[in-house]
Amino acid sequence: MTEGVLWAIFAGLMLGLYALPEKFTKGFKYENTWSLFFLLTMFVVPIIASVVLIQGFGDIFGNMPTDIWIKMGLSSFLWGIGVMMWSKAINHIGLSLGFSIFIGTIILVGSLLPFIVDGLPPTNVLTYVLIGILVVLLGVILNGKAGLTREKDEAKLNAEQNTTSEKGSMTTGIMIAVIGGLLATGFSYANAVGRPYLAEAVKQNGNADWITAVAVMFPIFISGGIVMTAYFLWQLNAKKAWGDFKTSSLGKNFILILIMAVFHYAASALFAFAASKLGASGNTVGYAIFNTASVATAIVSGIITAEWVRASPKARNILYTGLTCMIIGIVIIAYGNGQA
Repeated sequence: MTEGVLWAIFAGLMLGLYALPEKFTKGFKYENTWSLFFLLTMFVVPIIASVVLIQGFGDIFGNMPTDIWIKMGLSSFLWGIGVMMWSKAINHIGLSLGFSIFIGTIILVGSLLPFIVDGLPPTNVLTYVLIGILVVLLGVILNGKAGLTREKDEAKLNAEQNTTSEKGSMTTGIMIAVIGGLLATGFSYANAVGRPYLAEAVKQNGNADWITAVAVMFPIFISGGIVMTAYFLWQLNAKKAWGDFKTSSLGKNFILILIMAVFHYAASALFAFAASKLGASGNTVGYAIFNTASVATAIVSGIITAEWVRASPKARNILYTGLTCMIIGIVIIAYGNGQA
């Protein structure tokens, strides 16, 4: 149990920190950084990880029914759009706020999806889950309010100092994060559709149970990566950003972005491993630990990197309250699911 908890925390830390290296790239436009990131995290890393880790890789995916490929592919396509919008939101409103609103939206919708697919659970489970959803929703709303308050604080300081800000609109960034979070729940649907077949196929080929997560992520990441590739090829041409890859910082930037890609992918695989170590409580307690650690890490790292240095104490207090609500809500949802 202790090992599982520690791995869940570590997985959450990796997810919460994955976008942090982006702050330290130099000479790259948004399009350069994120196109290279998505190329690595959606294709290079998952292909290498899947081929190396999954015994019987060719047989498992070669025999996967066509209808499962189609369902996973279409829902993963939506997930890819959502993750792409997440990166855009981070550039508008920062790591801490973009992360918490995006993940909060996924938790809200993701907690309701099983009810749509499988029907309503027992009353005691439903009560806890609905209470938890309301608490998470309150946290997301407070985080949004904190962001808008921060924007007003920064606008006031800019007016006093006669300076301008290069940041995008806070309202636009929040909307992008929310819509991205809604689309990103396609990951949950793809997982639900593909997991039964892949879990059995993985087991039959002599793999450990946690390898199922690696197998599930392969078609999801490849399918989601297609939309991102198309979008960023268009953007690199439209913004004439191809030439920005020719910078003296290319080597350093590549290492930073590779770290982002590995952290982003490995977080999910490590969570699956943690869940297997936690036994029956893996998908409930582990889920709470994973998401709590990731959201808290993203917000703390955003604060450390001075995203909120110009915000008033009021804005920061609202942010802290929103984070607390999200953590409490996640724990309540996990506890409720554990009563099933």
